[in-house]
Amino acid sequence: MFTAIQARAVARGFATYFKRTGLPVWACSIMPDHVHLVTGKPDMKVEQLVIQLKGEATQALEREGIHPLAAYKAEGQRVPKCWARGEWKVFLDPEDVPRAIRYVQENPLREGKKQQHWSFVSAYA
Repeated sequence: MFTAIQARAVARGFATYFKRTGLPVWACSIMPDHVHLVTGKPDMKVEQLVIQLKGEATQALEREGIHPLAAYKAEGQRVPKCWARGEWKVFLDPEDVPRAIRYVQENPLREGKKQQHWSFVSAYA
């Protein structure tokens, strides 16, 4: 479960990745127990994109000393993973993208949280 502070670190990890790659992001919600993203088509398999995003987010959490499982790190070992295996992905036709963006933007509101605004999210044209 991510706290609000940890969610911001996850976002900084994502921002690092998206700035480096230039992949457009049209919506992002980082919830305590899952993440929603609407992006452009990556230059790789979506599964590889997810692995890279999880890695950047994990590095940000560790760098900032707020990894949620840091207390379980064994000496000389890595911090246990805080991400589930795999991902749930949907490939959208262009006319479905605005609906998906609204869904992701409204996700925090449905859980009684504030709407999220991340620097790496841009408007869908």
